Amino acid sequence: MEIYHGSTVIVQKPEIRTARFNKDFYFGFYCTVFRNQAERWATRFGDGVVNVYEYVENPDLKILRFPELSEEWLDFIAACRSGIPHSYDIVEGPMADDTIFNYVQDFLDQRISRNQFWEMARFKKPTHQISFHTEEALKTLKFVRGDEVHE
Repeated sequence: MEIYHGSTVIVQKPEIRTARFNKDFYFGFYCTVFRNQAERWATRFGDGVVNVYEYVENPDLKILRFPELSEEWLDFIAACRSGIPHSYDIVEGPMADDTIFNYVQDFLDQRISRNQFWEMARFKKPTHQISFHTEEALKTLKFVRGDEVHE
């Protein structure tokens, strides 16, 4: 399966980087199955690169999938964004776009209830992300090419 990673540079050898803020599925290397989404990631700060990888799933790895927004997805994101690590090699599921992210943050900050979150989020269309959290997980990716993209 072909997947994409948007960046400002070519990333031939993906790596897991810890950042100042926790991400949806904690620290990891994030990709998507949607090229246009990777293009948006790549051009957030100007011109960028869509890195293309061949992904071959390894059944020996611990993989968590969220096929859609769910209570389990929300609880998992809440834990990850609060800095609680997990033991999965790969996590795949909906991505909280800017609007949904704001709702998640409001939920984490206890400004809205769980019911209010779902009421507001139900009309939003989430995007996709697949994150790689271990060195073994990164071995499932083979760099194909980097395509320049422009704002």
